[in-house]
Amino acid sequence: MIGRADVRRQSGVQSVRISFRGLYGIAVVLLLCLNAEAQNPGTTKRPRAADIGVKVGILPSGPIDAITDVAGVEVGQTTIIRGNNVRTGVTAILPHGGNLYQERVPGGVFVGNGYGKLTGSTQVDEMGEIETPILLTSTTSVPRVADALISYMLSLSGNENVLSINPIVGETNDGYLNDIRGRYIAPEDVTNAIRDAKSGPVDEGTFGAGTGTVAFGWKGGIGTASRRLPATLGGYTVGVLVQSNFGGILTINGAPVGQELGQYYLRNETSQVEGVKDKADGSCMMVIATDAPLDARNLKRLAARAWVGMARTGSSASNGSGDYAIAFSTASQARIHIGDPSTTRKTEMLTNDAMSPLFEAVVEATEEAIYNSMLQATTVTGNGHTVEALPIDRVVTILKEHKLTK
Repeated sequence: MIGRADVRRQSGVQSVRISFRGLYGIAVVLLLCLNAEAQNPGTTKRPRAADIGVKVGILPSGPIDAITDVAGVEVGQTTIIRGNNVRTGVTAILPHGGNLYQERVPGGVFVGNGYGKLTGSTQVDEMGEIETPILLTSTTSVPRVADALISYMLSLSGNENVLSINPIVGETNDGYLNDIRGRYIAPEDVTNAIRDAKSGPVDEGTFGAGTGTVAFGWKGGIGTASRRLPATLGGYTVGVLVQSNFGGILTINGAPVGQELGQYYLRNETSQVEGVKDKADGSCMMVIATDAPLDARNLKRLAARAWVGMARTGSSASNGSGDYAIAFSTASQARIHIGDPSTTRKTEMLTNDAMSPLFEAVVEATEEAIYNSMLQATTVTGNGHTVEALPIDRVVTILKEHKLTK
């Protein structure tokens, strides 16, 4: 290879790997570096929903308004931007920072539309346990990411005699902006995302698994939000992280933003205008964390309500949109300890009647997380295409006209 620029970001730190031969190689590398810098998602500061006065629902957010408001939850990301055609990455969500195989958390999966891949979902559905970090990536890279996740888990101290691992890997198709057939994600990209995971603020928009995604015809990506119940309802926190890559008719807090921006599903058919037909396809992965003590059955019910939040943003779950939600509880009494010799467990879990406030929390957090994924995303050119970032000024104007901002 004559010249190459490879820009990777882990936990907000950018590194550029360059190899070249001769003056021609140097010129090629400089051009590619300039292109990579133009794609750098950290060069433009964009607002979150709350910053432009959008208040979703009635419940307060956590201090960071992120999935990491749930104590113990960590998020790590590897962003891969290479040359003109590679725009992809990995996002890792860790329910806790310990050995998840030895100290599992209860989990539940809800499939809104199964046109996608969520590796490991059937075992979670059957056993109600999550034993690895939850990873998000590009569609064709799922097997490679799962393989790297298995290797990582087997290498952990305490897992020397483990013979089976159930890796949990979800995806959306980033093939419009990314050379998806190339499957460029390497094992170290997966390992770095997991090892760099941390609590605190989460990079949103064009990062990690959201680097090459598209939502409602605009740039999509990673988004997160949280809600906290009042003390009278337990004071529990619900956090959501999404990988948005789907279509429909964008609606923000009830305002017909997509219609007023002139970009929405069935626009060509209903308005008799010429242009590219929007099939509203893609996918959305929704990961829900809570510190409420829930069993697997009620976690699945919680996951199902995330789709209500997604629907509020304007999705109708088209035929080609694979929409999945996976929820877990970090409550200490809900942990499943592999070394426990007891054949019974006695724990206190919330009843069905206590679930409704949590349902409201996950709906609100999911809706806001999707807005954040788009508002934070930057314009990206890749694989011969350009997807523009959502125009903030025009969105704010529309919201003000509809009296939907604070």
